[in-house]
Amino acid sequence: MDVPDHIDINGFKHISYHIDTYSEDELISKSESFYKWLNERRSVRDYSDKRVPKEVIENIINSASTAPSGAHKQPWTFCAISNPLIKSQIRKEAEIEEKESYDARMSDRWKKDLEPLGTNMNKPFLETAPWLIIVFKKAYNLDENGNKQNNYYVNESVGIACGMLISAIHNAGLVTLTHTPSPMSFLSKILNRPSNERAFLLLPVGYPKFPTYVPDIKRKPLEETSVFYE
Repeated sequence: MDVPDHIDINGFKHISYHIDTYSEDELISKSESFYKWLNERRSVRDYSDKRVPKEVIENIINSASTAPSGAHKQPWTFCAISNPLIKSQIRKEAEIEEKESYDARMSDRWKKDLEPLGTNMNKPFLETAPWLIIVFKKAYNLDENGNKQNNYYVNESVGIACGMLISAIHNAGLVTLTHTPSPMSFLSKILNRPSNERAFLLLPVGYPKFPTYVPDIKRKPLEETSVFYE
């Protein structure tokens, strides 16, 4: 059956969309293999300083930017940093906030829960990793005259993009770690970001140091993370 390559809806062009479909057996196989591959991903804190080409980071960011967003506003900015002076400044400011958190902000229970992960206030990966990607959320947009324009479901949209960013990093054969020094306002100052942007997440990106060790922890099984209504 012939169908038009586009139609108009509310005066806007909508193009014909196609996606490959599979048999049930293929669906099961592809979904299982993707899960097994993604389940190999781990958060890594020890990095090699081996170079990662800028083009790889560009492709990773482009992949994250395919994420759905409220009203297709795409309310994110990905700041990619390889400059060692900027990375050093970020580490210095992040460790100031981390020290304050470990000394005064975090409860004893919180610190106890972190013990199996081996975290502390020292963040050498912020300088060692060849790249830092800092994700900023746009609370609102600014037009050419500086007037505010609404964005919608900003946290949800940026959160989805970050998940796709982490998957794209894993797909490239690289590792990362979600880092959220709190507060993160120092990142806006260091990177001279506009007033409508707020730091959302910091990710070091690179190769793992050899050898690298990660905590021997397990993910919750399906029966603890899902409920099916059939």
